[in-house]
Amino acid sequence: MIFLELVLQNFGPYFGKQVINLDPKIDKDNSCPIILLGGMNGGGKTTLMDAIRLALYGPRAQCSTRGNLSYGDFLTQCVNSHAPTNEKTRIELAFEHIENDKPVKYRVVRTWEKNPKDGKDHLGILDIRENDEWLDTALVNIWDEYIENLLPVGISNLFLFDGEQVKELAEQEIPPPIVVDAIRALLGLELAERLAVDIEILTNRKRKELADTKDLANLEEIEQKLKQQEEEYQATKEVEISLATSLKDAEKEQQEAFDKFISEGGKIAAERTQLEKQRDQKKAETEESRQGMCELAADVLPLALIEPLLTQAQTQAEKEFRISQAQIARDILFERDKRLLNWMSQVGISEEQIDKIKTFLDQDVETLNSSFLQPEELWLLADAETLSQLGNVLYYLQNTKNLAKQQLGIFKNKEEEIITLERQVQTAASPEDYNKLVQALQKAQNHVAEVKANWEATRRRVTELEDVIEKLKKDLKEYTVQTIDRKNREHIIAASAKVQDTLKIFREKLTLRKLNKLEVEVTECFRYLLHKSDLVHRVAIDTHSFSLSLYDLQGTPVPKHRLSAGEKQLLAIAFLWGLARVSGRRLPVAIDTPLGRLDSSHRSNLVERYFPSASHQVILLSTDTEIGQKEVQALRENEAIAREYLLKYDSSTRQTTVQPGYFW
Repeated sequence: MIFLELVLQNFGPYFGKQVINLDPKIDKDNSCPIILLGGMNGGGKTTLMDAIRLALYGPRAQCSTRGNLSYGDFLTQCVNSHAPTNEKTRIELAFEHIENDKPVKYRVVRTWEKNPKDGKDHLGILDIRENDEWLDTALVNIWDEYIENLLPVGISNLFLFDGEQVKELAEQEIPPPIVVDAIRALLGLELAERLAVDIEILTNRKRKELADTKDLANLEEIEQKLKQQEEEYQATKEVEISLATSLKDAEKEQQEAFDKFISEGGKIAAERTQLEKQRDQKKAETEESRQGMCELAADVLPLALIEPLLTQAQTQAEKEFRISQAQIARDILFERDKRLLNWMSQVGISEEQIDKIKTFLDQDVETLNSSFLQPEELWLLADAETLSQLGNVLYYLQNTKNLAKQQLGIFKNKEEEIITLERQVQTAASPEDYNKLVQALQKAQNHVAEVKANWEATRRRVTELEDVIEKLKKDLKEYTVQTIDRKNREHIIAASAKVQDTLKIFREKLTLRKLNKLEVEVTECFRYLLHKSDLVHRVAIDTHSFSLSLYDLQGTPVPKHRLSAGEKQLLAIAFLWGLARVSGRRLPVAIDTPLGRLDSSHRSNLVERYFPSASHQVILLSTDTEIGQKEVQALRENEAIAREYLLKYDSSTRQTTVQPGYFW
């Protein structure tokens, strides 16, 4: 499907007739995917999206400004305020698609005036054959069914979307129900579910045909109960989903209150008494250490001031002691030599021999004197006991010095601990602020507890209703087996039950197959857009809620909160892109405000990687700050833009005109 042309006449801010060529074909042989429309905020970009939706779906269109207005009031609201009373408001959308392997072109025309009769517009479908157009009245009567086969309204928001929708999808853990329904429709999962419902209707119809009056009454009573329980189940399930969202919000507020409680000194204020007690204990330990150091100073520690003198005295004493010992030894040897010479004289040794021996002994004594008895004044005159006491003092002094260093280190550590504790006490909140922080935290905690209690009660009720519904279905089946299935048409019901079982297996396998393919496509799209291959290796999709889970290369879950806001939006866009690729539908993609909340790097990724590849036709509605001069130049250089328009808004007349070209 390709949008060829959009014509607006007196619609919203568009005064008069405005024609926008949307055909991506530049000439017969060349085409580019992007149709770029620039406009400032409030200049009519969203109105163009509404016009496309309104042309296709009429009363069923999900337009941005409709709200709770009736269709007639909405049409009146869309009439240009300066339009002449005799001119009608008009929207035309020409498009092309393949039908029976042949291209066909239609022009959808909707016209109305203020306060339209019966609250409706006038619909016309023109069949375009070459340059001729002729009204196809038969197609007008079945238009809703026809367009549902091309672009169902349920999935239109997945192809015609805006930046705020992407932001909302990125911030939610679980896609909203309307998106889930659209995903099921896009993947074709709703067909199997619709078939299951149709078979159930057929089965119930056959049961009623086969039952007698009493059986029919009992059967209808069971069915009525089942219907009531299913309605209550759906309502309760919606409440449970809402409460789950509220619980996440409440837990987020509780975490914020707790973070504020910590950052503003609430936790320290709560521990003030304990901190002050620790501080006083440290002060006592410091004083005890100080006292121990005083005791050391009162003992031999002051002698450390003259330790070099004491060491010098010890050295001198030892030296004098050795000299004294050598003198004693010399005197002993001298007396012995004397006796030896006398003896030798007595035993008749010759004088010549005695003189030689005496000369030798004199030389030996001289050598002894020169080696050990150097001439030096002995001034310390310390005895052996004094020398021993001096050695003991020096040894004890060294141990005392080591102990003093250890005590000093302990003293410094205690003082640092005291300073740290005093700083913590000083950063504690005041009693008034502490009470406010505690009250805010308690309020948040109470709110979480209340919401969680309601959520758990609702969840239990959902489980109870599931059990009740299952029992009623079982009773209905047993009732059928006992009273009705004995009839001549029991094979229809039995066959339906088998078909339901088979269909259930088929739905499960179809869902897994589709989702497996979707996971591959979303992962590929996300990694391609993210351009950061090491962050996420695989994207998994839950088969029930369609919520996304991320895993790295090692298979470890990657929490979504680790992603930046821009990365989350890229993930949402990758999800929509993957859906479009898996669906197999060749449909145009229109994006309003595509880059408003992305930083420069993520914008560059979308401009270079997503926009040219999102579809065969991509309609971009952008402000000058989203697709700026740099981005549009990149798209032009890549030959991705087929046509450019500027929505020129005149604030004085509050009118918008469509002009060729872009901001630059």
